[in-house]
Amino acid sequence: MRRFLCRRCYSSLRWRARPRIGSSKALRSFARSDTLSLTASSDLLPKTKVRWSSNVRRLATVRNVNPSDIGPINEYDSRVESGRLKNDEHQRGIVESLQHLHEDLQHYKAPEVVHPEIESLKPPNQSFLSALFHRKQGRISTKIPANLPKGLYLYGDVGSGKTMLMDMFYDTLPNNITSKTRIHFHNFMQDVHKRLHAMKMEHGNDFDAIPFVAADIAEKGSVLCFDEFQCTDVADAMILRRLLEALMSHGIVLVTTSNRHPDELYKNGIQRESFIPCIHLLKTRLQVINLDSPTDYRKIPRPPSGVYHHPLDRAANAHAEKWFKFLGDFAHDPPHRAVHHIWGRDVEVPRASGTVAWFTFDELIRRPTGAADYLELVRAYDAFIVTEIPGMTFRERDLARRFITFIDAVYEGRAKLVLTTAVPLTQLFLSRNEMHDALETSSSSKEDTIPHDEGQDVDDVMRHLMDDLGMNMKMLKNSNMFSGDEEAFAFARAFSRLNEMGSQQWIERGMGLEKDGGKAERDSWQKVRSRWREDSM
Repeated sequence: MRRFLCRRCYSSLRWRARPRIGSSKALRSFARSDTLSLTASSDLLPKTKVRWSSNVRRLATVRNVNPSDIGPINEYDSRVESGRLKNDEHQRGIVESLQHLHEDLQHYKAPEVVHPEIESLKPPNQSFLSALFHRKQGRISTKIPANLPKGLYLYGDVGSGKTMLMDMFYDTLPNNITSKTRIHFHNFMQDVHKRLHAMKMEHGNDFDAIPFVAADIAEKGSVLCFDEFQCTDVADAMILRRLLEALMSHGIVLVTTSNRHPDELYKNGIQRESFIPCIHLLKTRLQVINLDSPTDYRKIPRPPSGVYHHPLDRAANAHAEKWFKFLGDFAHDPPHRAVHHIWGRDVEVPRASGTVAWFTFDELIRRPTGAADYLELVRAYDAFIVTEIPGMTFRERDLARRFITFIDAVYEGRAKLVLTTAVPLTQLFLSRNEMHDALETSSSSKEDTIPHDEGQDVDDVMRHLMDDLGMNMKMLKNSNMFSGDEEAFAFARAFSRLNEMGSQQWIERGMGLEKDGGKAERDSWQKVRSRWREDSM
């Protein structure tokens, strides 16, 4: 039955990729052609090598050549100066993100690709001794290197400049990147399914071919660029997370374009819940950038990235500066230090402009502040930027409680929140080791808890926690991380609220975007905020 399904999926993929020609001769030619493989080129070519066979595009991995070692921002300035492009602040902000990745890659060396052993990918035999031996081998490690630069996910409507920006980044990769690959995502997935099918035919249908195929692809280049990332097929959805994670574990930096935000991928698809981990991986390991250029009534372009940024790299401060400039009012209220008198004490705001306040984590949380201070600040400001947030373990539980109190105040006041963090949000209040310990504790309990095995990622547990607070509360309560049920609930609620405050709807509300009604929408939202201030006094 499994083998039949595998063939059916493969036939379906080839049929969807058929040439758009009505003649049976063209279809027969396509059936005979072998055009879906990623092949390496020994030529030194500045651009992607393109072959055509039976009207199907074939892209090859090439050696990277950038003799002048220029970056995306230099190339953009050159095109503006020559008149080929018109200077646009929103587009320039996106190019700056490309430049940040370019600079990170200048100091990056991908690890050597190591193929897993064939025997380790085969299912265990039924004998007792064989089963013991197989368990001893363990799962294939997909640990992502700590020094892997954060990739890019560029999304926007048709005509937003996705292809031009991808070309600019791809053609200006630094010289230390010796090989690179660019391919349309649809063609890439066809090639992957073809490779998986071939290995299963050779080693059996239960053979775990994904790690081996990922290693093959990783050998082609340390930077992999996708055009038009999308997922419309259940066969793709079931393997994408493991495939992308395996590629990253080999040190592959991913850059992709798409028409959709990651949250919109495979929407209403069959078994979409199985695809959610892939969405989480994309949002965690790639910087998601909106290429569309929404403007408010002041004609100020919104920063292209989301409000949360990690890690604390070169791009972190630029991320905060862009949002500070956008949310503030530099023209009428230049950045300045502000002091608020709260309950007989002075609470200092290091940088303020208009209705936005900027703190570092130490300035806001490590100082003796509490709920009353946060509520008064939320009454005074509509948006907050908090930078340099560390990962907090059990030893910093007091800081975590205080920060959660601040998050609750911002959420209840319907204010905006911009963060730069050292770790992903899923690891903000407890480390991966602490979560592993919690999972071990919960799995030994006789109570009904979530299933967990050695292959389940810690981030998946936290993602489920954000999706449904009740799903994993027993797991948290059974652990020794929290002093009681109320603290466990506050912890879970903070993740859920951060997730909501990072949504596009929350960010754009009250900005006066033209698509939402312009200045009238902003004025209406200010009235709502004013009523909240009165009710909370």
